[in-house]
Amino acid sequence: MKKKFALCLAVAVTMISSLLLAGCGGSDANDTFKIGMECGYAPYNWTQNDDSNGAVKIENADGYANGYDVQIAKKIADGLGKELVVVKTKWEGLIPAVQSGTVDAVIAGMSPTEERKVSVDFTNNYWNSELVLIVKKGSKYENATSLADFAGAKVTAQQGTFHYTVCSQIPNADVQPAMSDFPAMRVALESGVIDAYVSETPEALSATTANQNFAYVQFTEGNGFTYTKDEAALAAAIKKGSSDLQAQINAIIDGISEEERQQIMNQMIQVQPSAE
Repeated sequence: MKKKFALCLAVAVTMISSLLLAGCGGSDANDTFKIGMECGYAPYNWTQNDDSNGAVKIENADGYANGYDVQIAKKIADGLGKELVVVKTKWEGLIPAVQSGTVDAVIAGMSPTEERKVSVDFTNNYWNSELVLIVKKGSKYENATSLADFAGAKVTAQQGTFHYTVCSQIPNADVQPAMSDFPAMRVALESGVIDAYVSETPEALSATTANQNFAYVQFTEGNGFTYTKDEAALAAAIKKGSSDLQAQINAIIDGISEEERQQIMNQMIQVQPSAE
């Protein structure tokens, strides 16, 4: 009788524990590090068909995510002792996703601009870059050395980024409406709809590697775009007030040497899909 009572008690405790865990969402939420990204901004992030080169399965979607952002996110997740989960999200939905708690962080080639800092907090930078213009080889803009050389050019950048705001710095440029993403801008450039688009050096290397008809223009000091260091850097966006998480991620990022960051970027540029 005592044995039966003990057995029944054990079963009851197990059932109650299960119900409590289910009511709290289980332990899964504590074991994962969910990040939002477009999965379409090589070499920072892209979608591929398998898990080669360290790619991660995208949650509730076909394909695997890879790129510089993914590899940095994996290091952060490992440092936190959590499993990385990638949630494919449109650019305009990234900040709302972290604000609502749908994701724990945005690691998506996002710059920690002052405007975004009103809505979310940012970690330390995990990449620093510079702005360039992507053009077609053989065009009159290929050998440009200053922004003034782009007078009259049809120029654009991605919607919702500070890249688009700097288009106004090009004297007498024919600034076109902002475009949804980088693959769309590459198509527009190839077809002649635009003469150039604003980008950063890693994406420029990605674009020119993927399409031999493309080139990019770097400007000498004083002849290019004006922007702050943070505007051309990348950092992880997290929910306002998440100071503990911010401190943990900062410690992990600071532990990745500049040499290792460059090695990761070089590798991702090499293994990126040949076409977007």
